[in-house]
Amino acid sequence: MQRPNIIFIVADDLGYADLGCYGGRDEPWGKVSPVLDGLAAGGLKFTQGYSNSPVCSPTRFALMTARYQYRLRGAAEEPINSKSRGSSTLGLPPGHPTLPSLLRDAGYRTALIGKWHLGFPPGFGPTLSGYEESFGPLAGGVDYFTHCDSSGQHDLWLGGAAHHEEGYLTDLLSRRAVDYVERMARQDAPFFVSLHYTAPHWPWETRDDAARAPTIKDNLFDLAAGNIHVYRRMIHHMDEGIGWIMDALRATGRLDDTLVVFTSDNGGERFSDNWPLVGGKMDLTEGGIRVPWIAHWPAVIRPGGESRQLCMTMDWSATLLDAAGAAAHPNYPLDGVSLLPVLRDAAHAFDRPLHWRMNHRGQQALRQGDWKYLKVDGNEYLFNIPGDERERANLGRQQPERLQAMRADWEAWNATMPPIPADATVSLGYSYKDMPQR
Repeated sequence: MQRPNIIFIVADDLGYADLGCYGGRDEPWGKVSPVLDGLAAGGLKFTQGYSNSPVCSPTRFALMTARYQYRLRGAAEEPINSKSRGSSTLGLPPGHPTLPSLLRDAGYRTALIGKWHLGFPPGFGPTLSGYEESFGPLAGGVDYFTHCDSSGQHDLWLGGAAHHEEGYLTDLLSRRAVDYVERMARQDAPFFVSLHYTAPHWPWETRDDAARAPTIKDNLFDLAAGNIHVYRRMIHHMDEGIGWIMDALRATGRLDDTLVVFTSDNGGERFSDNWPLVGGKMDLTEGGIRVPWIAHWPAVIRPGGESRQLCMTMDWSATLLDAAGAAAHPNYPLDGVSLLPVLRDAAHAFDRPLHWRMNHRGQQALRQGDWKYLKVDGNEYLFNIPGDERERANLGRQQPERLQAMRADWEAWNATMPPIPADATVSLGYSYKDMPQR
């Protein structure tokens, strides 16, 4: 099998049902995600895929290492915030093998276009962790026009240098990715590009909202604005950009031998559609961790496939390494499991237990087959997910032995992970005082 080019696209805070191919609603002006819907129709869609965390930076640690994020101190932050600037511990250690460094060492060209959110210079940065090129913000959220973060600092970087460029950030990222594909098509080595959009993360700005930027610079959470229509337009801008990239692959003759993977870093936020799931970002209920997963690779994946295989972010990182023929570092064995057999045959399935924990609200979760163990604020639950995707019917009292067994399984797994540090922080941008709870 020829080694594929790889484009790993990650949206920011996208809900499970925000895309048309996952049941999302159309807007009066048309379909919200026609390009991504087309990739799903022409490839493989996963309906039981998860993120490694319900919040941004911990998931990105797992994506980069193909290991449970809990193994690294920086990932205990929920999430890394601007106060960690200058820290020598709160970030992805440059010496740790990563998806891009392992691919680079296997002969791939590598680039990050978009959000980093894994620690600040001088100790941390994309080009210190395996990316040959990088373009995008380093913090968790930035204004789409001024490119300033929530502390008011300019946060758009090209390589290791601050970079000023006018434009709507989603489009800047898409065009930069097109340029990268076109440049890489002129050379022989395969390429890997992480395209990590900030869309549809706050602030709530479409291409036409540049005039709003000065009014929200002191509160990028944009708590008094936004609505589902603005939010869906932001998704549509991202979808259009992905279309430009697919056009570039087609025009350069690289479409068939390029594996494109699309997902979100966690479940949806304020204006997301997570139906039929409940909860969202920061929650280990399904709405916080179940996310879209689409894979498109014409040379290998048959069109129109759908899989119920359980998987999470770090499994996709392991899959990309497997597809590229790149081995893990012997001192850092992967926790992720390759899904390459599923890409070749959508009917292929295997047992894959998935574990989570959160400092926030003392949350614990285990998905094992059809069943899910969940603990929130000291309360324990047992759900049969295919029969109750909204997690409303707690079967713990009816099946105490199963609850006990799954709790023991979670505790045995947790004992293999470092404990949550006492100084780990939880950063919430808003609470029920700003809007009613879900």
